[in-house]
Amino acid sequence: MASDPRRRLGAIGEDLAARHLECAGYEVLERNARTRTGEIDIVAARAQVLVFCEVKTRVTRSTGGPTGPFAAIGPRKRQQVRLLAREWLAGASGRPHYPDLRFDAIAVALTASGELVALDHLEDAF
Repeated sequence: MASDPRRRLGAIGEDLAARHLECAGYEVLERNARTRTGEIDIVAARAQVLVFCEVKTRVTRSTGGPTGPFAAIGPRKRQQVRLLAREWLAGASGRPHYPDLRFDAIAVALTASGELVALDHLEDAF
């Protein structure tokens, strides 16, 4: 698993995204949160808001255009993340309650050598 380049790339992006969220005042509650049907990249909270965050990492020269990381979060992926969030919440007994929910997206663009090109955090992305 550690030798899979896609997983390695995703892990780098998720590490950068988690650090970004923590620097922005979020508490990262869980990473790679497993549910019955899949995995949520990051579950975080700030103030009264619980945030389910989808992270997309790409090797690219820019973050925009049709091949940028945000382009990979289409209608099917948004629906899947909502389902996963519902499952996560259903199993959330004993966790603090947050009155507001939000779905964010973080796009991480890296060079081929693994250097950060850009990290864009889109709050309330879907």
